[in-house]
Amino acid sequence: MAEFDLIDLVRARTGAAAGRGDVALGIGDDAALLRVPPGHELVVTADTLNAGVHFPPDAAPADTGWKALAVNLSDLASMGARPAWCTLSLSLPEADEAWLRAFVDGFAELAGIHGIALVGGDTTRGPLSIAVTAMGLVETGAALRRDRARAGDDVWVTGTLGDAAAALVLGGHIPADGEVPPVSADVAAPLHARLARPTPRVEAGRRLLGLARACVDVSDGLLADLGHVCARSAVGAEIDIARLPASPALSAAFDRPSRSALQAGGGDDYELCFTADPALRDHVAAALELACVDATRIGRIVAGSGVRALDAHGRPWQPPRSGYVHFG
Repeated sequence: MAEFDLIDLVRARTGAAAGRGDVALGIGDDAALLRVPPGHELVVTADTLNAGVHFPPDAAPADTGWKALAVNLSDLASMGARPAWCTLSLSLPEADEAWLRAFVDGFAELAGIHGIALVGGDTTRGPLSIAVTAMGLVETGAALRRDRARAGDDVWVTGTLGDAAAALVLGGHIPADGEVPPVSADVAAPLHARLARPTPRVEAGRRLLGLARACVDVSDGLLADLGHVCARSAVGAEIDIARLPASPALSAAFDRPSRSALQAGGGDDYELCFTADPALRDHVAAALELACVDATRIGRIVAGSGVRALDAHGRPWQPPRSGYVHFG
């Protein structure tokens, strides 16, 4: 395929998500023209996914397309933003039309769910790499941030933790912290699904506006990402490892020590970790019930710095790793 044939294919297969009145000019010019509505702030995030680092080179292209957008929507969710527009830049070793069609179908499927319009991007030849910039809208002054946690806050997490990391262990993509157990296909399938197609908690983020004090999405690992909140807010945190929520599949596949390590430091969960005033517990639970998302209180914000993990007896618990380090 020639470059502009490739661009035409992307435009044609993502058109269903582009019917927004706030796009004055989309794909086809040197840049897009977008209208930010009055009373809103623009939220912008960008992520790059490289083959062999962020996804296996042999991953299904439709899953790769979904995930490339999902990780960006998760960032918007952590700010309480409503998705609006995105750009997509592709570095491809070759213009493989079958791969590209499947990739764009996965990307467009998730874009359609959230009504986000693809408005531009770039294509080039090179190692397989995918870069997405996503833009969202949030009411002026309302965005969730990392720098507003306060001592005494509850620490919450949506959904469950550790499934994606478990899939990486079972697939041999990251080392296990012990012997990898034999796992049936029925148990492994939901773990691999969480890795391949994470669910960005966009509606949960919107529902948490006015309730959560600080928020971050769990991409590199719970302890690492909560540590970013602590650093930005100049506070510490204590996490009860026994409270970390686990899916039935993870509980069936790994014993508690291995499971806790995956939940605390595995990453790739794309859940929301947030803090809130304890007086708002019922309001938080009700808001997330409306978003059809489970949430669990896993600890508390304290004076000091850093994140301390505690076992069921209140003793310090040291994880094998606190999270993914890009240049470690």
